[in-house]
Amino acid sequence: MPKKIPLRQCVGCREMKPKKELIRVVSLDFKGKKPGRGAYVCPDAECLRRARKSRALERAFSAAMPDGVYDALEAQMREGGDG
Repeated sequence: MPKKIPLRQCVGCREMKPKKELIRVVSLDFKGKKPGRGAYVCPDAECLRRARKSRALERAFSAAMPDGVYDALEAQMREGGDG
């Protein structure tokens, strides 16, 4: 029996993709009370632009997202690094 591949939805393009193909954006949790809070985005600048335009990360985390977060994500995508 084949192993089940976990799928997650990209907040930019809204497509379901294998979890390993996506970048997980994790919210800041200063009190340590929010287990598993995260949103996924394709490693594609266009998906990140869509997520930024639709404010998808803000909705996912119920918090304002500074522009620096988007800029840092885009820079890491260009470099192809794990940060």
